[in-house]
Amino acid sequence: MSVTPLPVLRRIVTGVNASGKSVIIEDGAPPVARKGPSGRPGSASRRVWVSFDSPAKIDDPDRTPELPGLMPPAAGNVMTYVDFPPEPKDPAELVRMLEAAKQGGGGPPPEAGLKKGGAGARHHGMHTTDTVDYAIVLSGEIYAVVDEGETLMKAGDILIQRGTSHSWDNRSDEVCRVLFVMMGGVRKV
Repeated sequence: MSVTPLPVLRRIVTGVNASGKSVIIEDGAPPVARKGPSGRPGSASRRVWVSFDSPAKIDDPDRTPELPGLMPPAAGNVMTYVDFPPEPKDPAELVRMLEAAKQGGGGPPPEAGLKKGGAGARHHGMHTTDTVDYAIVLSGEIYAVVDEGETLMKAGDILIQRGTSHSWDNRSDEVCRVLFVMMGGVRKV
């Protein structure tokens, strides 16, 4: 199946000049692009902004280059968008894709708590993170899958992901783009 990639989003950043006036200081593509979490064609992600503190220091620059993984700093946040290509319809192709993703480092980020896709998992990409995430579908559609249920999300829908086991399943024929704002979280002890 041939998948048409989506265009890179434009990031516009404001600031304050030496005269104390608000100005546009950046206008263009976000600087950090990565292969998407599945490691397969059509899958991509681009980090838009990283803050290391909460509350965020308003005059801090983007801290993206300082963050090696996808997860936010414990007291910070990450904004990124991910393009999810359609899942293969052919079971044999799905197995090949999963094997290729394992070899190429695909799948949920290593810092996420991975639940193996197999006995007990509803989807091969099930994972948990110690974050509170706002997931906003920008284009296309995707299923948000949890241990005991799922829901179809379409453009404009927003999911509040609170550190639960979850996965994403694009059953359509088009790439789905989801914007994530991930904030470091703490579990009850």
